[in-house]
Amino acid sequence: MPKITQTQRDARRQQILDAALRCFSRDGFHTTTTAGIVRESGVSQGTLYLYFATKDDIVVALADDRHQGEAFLNALAQREQDPIRGLLSLIELHGKGLTDPGRVDARRVGVQGWGEALRNPRIRSTVVEGVTIVREAIVRLIERGQRTGQIRPEVDPDAVARTLIATFQGLVLQFAWGEPIDLAACGRVIRGMIHDSLLTPVGRASSQP
Repeated sequence: MPKITQTQRDARRQQILDAALRCFSRDGFHTTTTAGIVRESGVSQGTLYLYFATKDDIVVALADDRHQGEAFLNALAQREQDPIRGLLSLIELHGKGLTDPGRVDARRVGVQGWGEALRNPRIRSTVVEGVTIVREAIVRLIERGQRTGQIRPEVDPDAVARTLIATFQGLVLQFAWGEPIDLAACGRVIRGMIHDSLLTPVGRASSQP
């Protein structure tokens, strides 16, 4: 029997995860079964168990993959020499994912994951880890802006990060509901909040295009 290459293994794993995402989005975590994921993916039950021992393993893998994508966006923002531009870039990069039609299922499953985190400690740990990664990225940008005099020194970086994340999560939920949202208008409001509440005159100048 020919050996399966790593590329083939990765593709099969992704095939299972993509099928699981569709199932979770359509039917929810509790209604979805591993048998349903097998049918959706077209792999055998035995093949699925080669990659994931339980349904929770699949949920955690989906979250981990999303965190890797978010870490890439965070890294792009951190590379900006100007921390204000880095902060605005981070908001814009994450915001673009809200309108991506290819991420509809991911948004729906993400919202379901927040609810599941209230009862499942393992999923809660994964969800909190993902939020923490983004929160820490924002905190670093805020602290850099304070050191350069662009952000008011009395601002609490952690409070800013949590408030921005809460705003984003609220938009995710509304998009998952199918609400017609003018994301550009929301972006202008967020930019205005940052401009008026956080920045010193130096920071306001640096935030201009």
